[in-house]
Formats: sequence, C-alpha cells, structure tokens
Amino acid sequence: MITSKQRAYLRGLANTIEPIFQVGKYGVTPELTSAIDEALEARELIKIHILQNCMEDPKDICQKLSERTHSEPVQVIGKKIVLYRPSKEKSKIQLP
Repeated sequence: MITSKQRAYLRGLANTIEPIFQVGKYGVTPELTSAIDEALEARELIKIHILQNCMEDPKDICQKLSERTHSEPVQVIGKKIVLYRPSKEKSKIQLP
C-alpha cells in the first residue's frame, strides 16, 4: 500500500507521460490485462486512456486492472487512469 505522499509524487511523474493503452468498447480483456502487466514490469508507472465508446465506468476499470495486475491505482481523472507497480527486477522509481 502506498501513502498519500507517495501517491502525490507518482501523480507528479504521471503528468509527463503519455497513455500507452486504450480501453475501448470491449472493456478489460485478458489480452489487455496481460499487456498492461508486462508494461508495468517494464515501466512501473503507466497511463491508460478510456475511449468514448467504452461503456464501463473508469473507476470500475481501474479497480479491475489494479486487482488483476496486483498494481496500485494512482489516480483516475476523467477518462485517464494511472497505475503503479514496482518492478520485480529493476526498480527505477524511488518513492519518497
């Protein structure tokens, strides 16, 4: 579990990154989940964009993805989700 101070730090880092995944009308598929899992291992902090044709609530999607990838939800703003999980091998982000 990350603290509010650590979450604020991660939000600051997330401001500069672009979304690398999009969730569309099919919602959270197993393929999307495994791709996000791999990206979290490589990058630790990722941003996901929810497309207009997705009928699910962004907060529900964030909850689903964080449970399935064992990651921490950093923030949900509008149609953007930020997830964080420290890398098992090479941790790049040092939390305060």
